[in-house]
Amino acid sequence: IAELDSEEYYDFQVARPLIFIDESMVRSLTWPGVQVIALPNPNGDRDFVIVRGVEPSMRWKSFSAELLDLADDLEVEVIITMGSMLADTPHTRPITVSGSGAHPDIAKRLGVEFSKYEGPTGILGVIQDACLRRGLDAISLWAAVPHYASNSPSPKAILALVNALEDFLEISIPQGDLPTESSRWEAEVSDLAKEDSDVADYVKALEESKDAAELPEATGESIAREL
Repeated sequence: IAELDSEEYYDFQVARPLIFIDESMVRSLTWPGVQVIALPNPNGDRDFVIVRGVEPSMRWKSFSAELLDLADDLEVEVIITMGSMLADTPHTRPITVSGSGAHPDIAKRLGVEFSKYEGPTGILGVIQDACLRRGLDAISLWAAVPHYASNSPSPKAILALVNALEDFLEISIPQGDLPTESSRWEAEVSDLAKEDSDVADYVKALEESKDAAELPEATGESIAREL
C-alpha cells in the first residue's frame, strides 16, 4: 500500500541496488527501500500493517516521522518491532525472545520488560523513541541468536519471534514450513559444530549453563510450552 522513497534515505554505495534475471531472462533492478503491506485479518478484530525493508543510511528522524505519519493515517494502535541479537546461547535449546518497552508505564501496561539498555542504537530504537514522543504504544521483540551460528536467515529465530508475537497478541499465526526449516537449521548447525571439537565443547558448556540456570524456574507449564 506504500513505499518510502529510497532516494531520500539510502546511500546506494552502502546499500546497493540488486539485479535479478527472471525465467524469461529479463533483467530487472530492485532498489533498497521500505515496503508497507496491508494484511487484513478476517478471523480477528485486528488487521495488520507490515513494514519491511533495509535500515536507512541517513535522515533517520525524517524517516521515522514519515513512517509514523502513515501509521497515524492508518489508525495504528500499537507498533511491534522485531529483530535478533547475538548471544551466548546454544542452538540446541529454545531460542529466547525478550519483549521490552521504551517507557516503564508502557512496559507495565503491555506486560513486557522495561528496556534499560544504554548505548548505540539502530533505526528500531529511533522508531521506538519517536513512538514514545507521539504517545503511540510500541514494544520490541528480540530473539537471542547463537553468535557462532549467526548466518541469516535463522528459521529457528524467526519461529521463536512468531511464537512470541502469538503470545503477545493472543492470536494464532500460520507457521507454514517454519517448524521443518527450524529443525533442519538446528541439525545443520549441529553437524558443523561436530566438525570442530572446540566448538562442540563450547556448545556443550553453553547447554549445561543454560540448563542449570533454567532448572529452578522450570514448571510443568513451561516444560509443556517448550515441548
